[in-house]
Amino acid sequence: MQGMMMDRPLLISDILKHAARTYGDVEVVSRDTDGSLFRYTFGELARRARRLANALHNEGVVHGMRVATLAWNDHRHLEAYYAVPGMGAVLHTCNPRLHPSQLAWMLNHAEDTVLLFDPAFLPLVEVIASQCPRVRKYVALGASAPTSTKLTNLVGYEEWLAASSDVFEWPEFDERTASGLCYTSGTTGNPKGVLYSHRSAVLHSLVLGNAQALGLTRDDTVLPVVPMFHVNAWGLPYAAPLNGCRLVLPGGRLDGASLYELIEGERVTFSAGVPTVWLSLAQHMQTKGVRPSTMRRSVIGGSALPETMVRLFAESFDVEVRQGWGMTETSPLGTMSAAAQDDEKVSAAERYRRATLQGYPVFGIELALAGPDGAHLPHDGVAQGELLIRGPWIASGYFNHDAMPLVGGWFATGDIAAIDAGGCMRITDRVKDVIKSGGEWISSIDLENAAMAHPEVVMAAAIGVPHPKWAERPYLYVVLRQGAALDTAELRTFLEQRVARWWVPDDIEFVDDMPIGATGKVQKQILRKRYVEQAAC
Repeated sequence: MQGMMMDRPLLISDILKHAARTYGDVEVVSRDTDGSLFRYTFGELARRARRLANALHNEGVVHGMRVATLAWNDHRHLEAYYAVPGMGAVLHTCNPRLHPSQLAWMLNHAEDTVLLFDPAFLPLVEVIASQCPRVRKYVALGASAPTSTKLTNLVGYEEWLAASSDVFEWPEFDERTASGLCYTSGTTGNPKGVLYSHRSAVLHSLVLGNAQALGLTRDDTVLPVVPMFHVNAWGLPYAAPLNGCRLVLPGGRLDGASLYELIEGERVTFSAGVPTVWLSLAQHMQTKGVRPSTMRRSVIGGSALPETMVRLFAESFDVEVRQGWGMTETSPLGTMSAAAQDDEKVSAAERYRRATLQGYPVFGIELALAGPDGAHLPHDGVAQGELLIRGPWIASGYFNHDAMPLVGGWFATGDIAAIDAGGCMRITDRVKDVIKSGGEWISSIDLENAAMAHPEVVMAAAIGVPHPKWAERPYLYVVLRQGAALDTAELRTFLEQRVARWWVPDDIEFVDDMPIGATGKVQKQILRKRYVEQAAC
């Protein structure tokens, strides 16, 4: 016997209609290209999204076509987030930090027909335009089109919108229709396209806002520092309006001073971003001797969260930091660490440690561990294997690609993890990054976090290098605080107090900076190449 409930599709356009109807006067604040702040409401967002849908329709964009963006977090990009999937097309968000040849490859692979871009990226667009014959319309996301360019088929966004009506009926279609396309930040070969659906995006947004995840309410002012070209800004452009949160978009100014000014000026209560951004914010606040007056919660993801950062934000800035884990293929929310106040009986140190764990799967997500033979391993907190995941917003394949990421119905993440009896997951490494020394595993993540616990260490990255006896040994690259006086012997002694002695690297190299990739992660493939080149000298 089946239930007698209405069968209504889950569509992104319904998020926008709900926000405009229920929270129509809630404000969106956006830093524009020139640095000024633009303000409007969810009601006005809905009207402009309808204009954009009409403009795209008039340009010949129809159901299933791909529309690309090359933009920062601002109100015009937000309008595309709703207009493109709302009309049945597919929003392809592109990362402007990628190499031009890789960007051109993505645009061609996706078969994008329209490119919306921030005027600051005009030089980049000019470079790739000749390589992208399928793109027939370029839209500069500003008041008018740049005049000093040879780019053809170019129009200014505001002029384009003004010529279109704000009367548009969002169509209904199958909720499994594709809504968005994001390419992985793969380090080898061409990236792979992850194709989200309306159903997956809406379900992800619903769960993202609940108490186990981000705990979003109408009382929150949300600042997505994570870029809107990075896994849909972790779903915040959908989850914030769905929950009636005031939304603050930082544009391209992500330095510590600019973020602090925005956090204070707009009374931000919640934010999300990668560790490198929060390190910059923390350094600015420490230098100026200031602290946020309203922000109390932040989620950090994208790479491992050092315990020192959790402690610093809690004790110096009164901000609770939690670790979120996911990837492009998981939309991205998979797990969330426990809140610091979850168990007031444990010590502060233990609460900080728990906040750095990848944490518990949110509702809808299941986790498993696979051993070398593919058999599932016990969840006892000890056994380590490749992390498997499944759920309604997890990728089942890649766009126009033969690779099959599923193993027995599970997505194989490429992470090495352990899961305890209570369901808490801890990632110990990437399959490609784990250091195999003398037949035993050394977790590069745990070694890096141990190094960053030293007050003079800003960043650390461990790689495995060949060794005649042990097969591999850890090699540690370290960035010190400016003016720090720390030598390798002192750092080894410090590490011996925190990790097994055989984990302590034989070689530690102090460097001025780390190679950071387009998504804010340390590019270990560059460090490995650097090591090989140094060893050959």
